[in-house]
Amino acid sequence: MAFLRRSRSLFRSAFSITSAQPLPDQFTGPIRHFGSATHGSVVRATLFPGDGIGPEISASVKQVFDAAGVPIEWEEHEVGKEVDPRTGSFITFDSMESVRRNGIGLKGPMTTPIGKGFRSLNLTLRKELGLYANVRPCMSIPGYKTRYDNVNLVTIRENTEGEYSGLEHQVVKGVVESIKIITRHASLRVAEYAFHYAKTNNRQRVSAIHKANIMKKTDGLFLKCCREVAEKYPDIVYEEVVIDNCCMMLVRNPSLFDVLVMPNLYGDIISDLCAGLIGGLGLTPSCNIGDKGLCLAEAVHGTAPTIAGQNKANPTALLLSSVMMLRHLGMNEQAERIHKSILKTIQEAKYLTGDLGGHSTTSDYTKAVCDNL
Repeated sequence: MAFLRRSRSLFRSAFSITSAQPLPDQFTGPIRHFGSATHGSVVRATLFPGDGIGPEISASVKQVFDAAGVPIEWEEHEVGKEVDPRTGSFITFDSMESVRRNGIGLKGPMTTPIGKGFRSLNLTLRKELGLYANVRPCMSIPGYKTRYDNVNLVTIRENTEGEYSGLEHQVVKGVVESIKIITRHASLRVAEYAFHYAKTNNRQRVSAIHKANIMKKTDGLFLKCCREVAEKYPDIVYEEVVIDNCCMMLVRNPSLFDVLVMPNLYGDIISDLCAGLIGGLGLTPSCNIGDKGLCLAEAVHGTAPTIAGQNKANPTALLLSSVMMLRHLGMNEQAERIHKSILKTIQEAKYLTGDLGGHSTTSDYTKAVCDNL
């Protein structure tokens, strides 16, 4: 097929959200109705409250779920105080087994203690659980004004290799080397997921983000895999965009993009850039997808230790991530109610936390979301 590098004028303009419109696909979860929940059944889910403000915003999710009548039974796991030799991290083996057993989980923000030899907690989860794709929708929120009004895109990031493979060493004194790993298996897997997501959620375009003009073998292999998968989806427009040009285009006009798929490091950067377009990481949901339908939703912002325990934290990102989790389980009725309530609370602007320009507490915001149900 012809691989399109169209001018900006040929890009589709994304629709804007208004309160009168039906819920967009932003929080439908990775694949619509892909879950094991049945009507009236109680689902056991793993919960990592996390560090810093994590326990506070996790409590907010539990309160909203109770108010909405969500049939979730939480299995809570804390970060360990010592390195577990079975994981090489402060994430314990029992915590890993909980996620594997339940197949679904929610994670608050975590901080990796600084020290030689400690693996990143987030990296440990992705590696050990095989969470190969990070899905982060970014969509303008009605009533919350930013520089952009019509953001409606999804970043899908390969989650297991690239520059984050963790292969670094010193060649000679003063010279270190970091090895970037790109494999056909991982590239095909995330590309297939991106196109499947686009088709399932009625998205029209998939953009592969790369630097193959410089990294011809690694990013070149990634593009080759994307092209192979694109051949199987002739109804979806496929294009390839160099990452530096992509960044420029995003800040000039985010509506130029729809679904973006990319290797690990590029995804880390681009997904945060896109979060900034809609107001920040505090408003951005995220889900990590693994084999056999495993799903770990998470808040991707930091632990904010300076406000921890002060009832000042904004729980929106974790709440919206929990909505993605419910969609993944097929609990669409509860997910829709909670999503609408969050949007209404933000649009009313009566009980916003400090980072959103308000003066309310976490408790006030949470109560408003519950009342708006």
